[in-house]
Amino acid sequence: MKISVLRIGHRIFRDQRITTHCALASRAFGAEEIIIVGDADEKLRKNIEKISSEWGGDFKISFSQTWRDIIKKYSSEGYKIAHLTMYGLRLQDTEKEMRKEKKILLVAGGEKVPPEIYQLADYNISVTTQPHSEVSSIAVFLDHIFQSQELKKDFKNARRKINPAAHGKDIS
Repeated sequence: MKISVLRIGHRIFRDQRITTHCALASRAFGAEEIIIVGDADEKLRKNIEKISSEWGGDFKISFSQTWRDIIKKYSSEGYKIAHLTMYGLRLQDTEKEMRKEKKILLVAGGEKVPPEIYQLADYNISVTTQPHSEVSSIAVFLDHIFQSQELKKDFKNARRKINPAAHGKDIS
């Protein structure tokens, strides 16, 4: 299954840390790319590309000025649009059906998501019906969809790798 993440509403001076964490969670939990709508942020791009270069994999990051064009493009390429919102259907009630999809564009918004997204989405998914962060939504969604198998993923071409250790840090 191919999953791309669409992060809506990035502002450099306000959202740099949360958007960075959205990208890190997306990468670590099995997404192939993140598309960020909002301010183009070269520092963020370089940080994520550096992490991918050092820790392996071929995760991609890109920026766009409009979420509508991204949703339209991905939809036309056969992606199902899954919008993460605390107002949607429960993840545990929809995950089995979503696992049958070949390609998903996972939409993670910020504080104010345009109402149109709820209508454009094939799935409006609630990880929980309580306020929480986009980072946790992305991580929990990906973990459920991949049934925790992404936690065993071996990132190809890694220059750095953590070797599990009961005490201390073991990095090769």
